[in-house]
Amino acid sequence: DCLERLRTIRSITVAQNAVHSQEPADNLADQRAGAGIVVLSSSMQLLHMNRQAAELSKLINMAENGGAPAKSAQGVLPAALTELCTEVLKALQVRTEAKDWEQFEVKRIAGNPNQPVLLRGFGLPDRGGIQYARLVVTLEELGRRHQLNTDQAKERFQLTNREQSVVENLAKGWTNKEIANALKITEQTVKEHIKHIMRKTNSTTRTVVLVQVFRS
Repeated sequence: DCLERLRTIRSITVAQNAVHSQEPADNLADQRAGAGIVVLSSSMQLLHMNRQAAELSKLINMAENGGAPAKSAQGVLPAALTELCTEVLKALQVRTEAKDWEQFEVKRIAGNPNQPVLLRGFGLPDRGGIQYARLVVTLEELGRRHQLNTDQAKERFQLTNREQSVVENLAKGWTNKEIANALKITEQTVKEHIKHIMRKTNSTTRTVVLVQVFRS
């Protein structure tokens, strides 16, 4: 099983490199100081976290606590990371073969908009069942020269004030419902704003929207 798991990790990495090399997000990821890696069991038990992951987790935790250091135990996983892992677990219910994960991952941008962190999560299925599966998350700090500047993005892409607010909340990794609650509008209205933002930024996903904004 260990040998098979290593082969699976290798095949996923090769496939991701081939796919991601064509994505704008990787142009930003190349600016990173180093990638963080977190490995968890399907019961969300932390099995491995390298030093870079620990440092980036601290940044995300501070952003989630309004800029203050987290009061909980050191090394606690950020909410954004655990939420991403929950999505990976759901996907593992239907993506039960290693090949299913060769070109699939769950993405989220977390942390302070001035120090955004790109989270990428994928699963390692096991023939013994989901209880033996593993969750792997990489954390990558986006290049500092690509820091979020929604004022420049607003001018460049001719965004409205409301569209600018939606982009700022997208950068926090918020869901449509969370954005709707914050802006006191309906989820359908948020979806319409995102559709317009994608058209104006020539983007097809929320992640690419943020990449375009970071480049502004």
